[in-house]
Amino acid sequence: MSLPKEPRQKMINIMYLVLTALLALNVSSEILNAFKTIDQSLTNANGIIQKKNDDILKSLQKKLADPKTAEKAAIWAPKADKAHALADVLYNYVQSLKHDLKVESRLKNVDGKETFNEDDLEASTRLFIKSEVSGVSKGQDLLQKLTQFKKELAGIDPSIEKEVIPNLPLDLTIPRSNSNNINQNWAYSYFHMTPTVASLTILTKFQNDIRNSESQVVEYCHRQIGEVELIYDQFNAFAASNSQYLMSGEELIITAGVGAFSSAAKPTISIDGTVIPITADGSATYKSIAGTPGVNSKRVRISFLKPDGSTAVVEKIVNYTVGTPTGLVVSTDKTRVFYKGLDNPLSITGGGGAEKINATVEGNTSTIKKAGPGQYIVNCTQLGSVVLNINDGKQNQKIAIPVRRVPNPLAVVGESAGGSMLASTFRSQQGVIAELKEFVFEGIKFPIISFMVIATGKGFDEPEFVEVDGNKFAPKAQSLIKRCQAGTTVTIGEIKVTEPGGGTRKLDQTITFILQ
Repeated sequence: MSLPKEPRQKMINIMYLVLTALLALNVSSEILNAFKTIDQSLTNANGIIQKKNDDILKSLQKKLADPKTAEKAAIWAPKADKAHALADVLYNYVQSLKHDLKVESRLKNVDGKETFNEDDLEASTRLFIKSEVSGVSKGQDLLQKLTQFKKELAGIDPSIEKEVIPNLPLDLTIPRSNSNNINQNWAYSYFHMTPTVASLTILTKFQNDIRNSESQVVEYCHRQIGEVELIYDQFNAFAASNSQYLMSGEELIITAGVGAFSSAAKPTISIDGTVIPITADGSATYKSIAGTPGVNSKRVRISFLKPDGSTAVVEKIVNYTVGTPTGLVVSTDKTRVFYKGLDNPLSITGGGGAEKINATVEGNTSTIKKAGPGQYIVNCTQLGSVVLNINDGKQNQKIAIPVRRVPNPLAVVGESAGGSMLASTFRSQQGVIAELKEFVFEGIKFPIISFMVIATGKGFDEPEFVEVDGNKFAPKAQSLIKRCQAGTTVTIGEIKVTEPGGGTRKLDQTITFILQ
């Protein structure tokens, strides 16, 4: 076919070729977003692993101070410390590579936020394969350091080399590829014409492998002495009254204490400055007679010892309303607010009797209905506030009550929201549920609409993900889960749920499991 001679047609043809090339090079935003989700999940997993490693290292230090374990700890604690130091150096080196790659992709700082060309297909190639400055590619340097890291871990102790190193998740073989390029090498397989955001995810994956390798070595060192001494540093102090609405002369009962109580916690509980005796189960019960009508409160102060010997102090305010037979009193039975999409109970008492009370709400976004003598149900469909108009035949009241969103539920798999889990236990799970715990309303449901399962580490040459509709692991997800094993990191993110009363909500939660 001959080329057109007319200049305008030549220009059109050239522009068409350029457009075709651009379309071929374009990386879809969906793929970029998937890589960013995977990168975030791996980053979360790294934090979990690091916390676990720190706990084991702290336990080793305690065993050094314990005469019963000091002799063995003196042998194995330094070996664990060396593994930790080696991992820190390499982890930080990979972090510096991530910064270099962003710079190569035209890193800018706009209003305190980093921006760079996430879909740049050439930056990774320039940095990791073709170094025009030094002649040594960063990819080759990274492989050398990863290989040396593995050798140095093996050199810490002969038993570590025999028992731990063969099972490390740090796999440095060349990934399988459909490419027929005979010159393909390790760096080429990972970074040739790879979008910047994907290369960053690959580097985060290597950081995950480094932390997992460190974890296996320090765990092995600790097992030579004894089991890990778990350090619990979170206690739940609670305070609640028998009712939030009382009539004058009725008894007010406040129960307060420390959740997961241990006698070692030695709690001290005072209410409005009066110290209350502790019962056998670690709680304290305070009783008084309801007095002044209207909204009242009691200040509860709970102090207790934490496992590390420090003292924690928690203060809570218990609010309640005292009614009177001759006045018009309005009380939200469960809270001082209404929640969107829920049946919010409301109590109204008046001197003219319950049968004479008339209650309405302003606007058409909320409804109120009578549930019994002096009892009402208010349902709100929008956030903001609701104005109640109350009349008992003797007086009128107009009350504004805030409307809030029901808090986010906690998404769990097998009653766990992440952390370490046996691979066999995880493979037996059926799906994801969302639970709203410790909320004043019971039985609130958040049906799962969809979520994403991401697997990386042992058993996966590169991160793989599956999108799931509903709350059950679909066949594709089950196929991926069956391949999970000890050393695999599994993340569940992009969780969408149905809100109470309708509507969709995306949870700001990522569940990450480190399989053992």
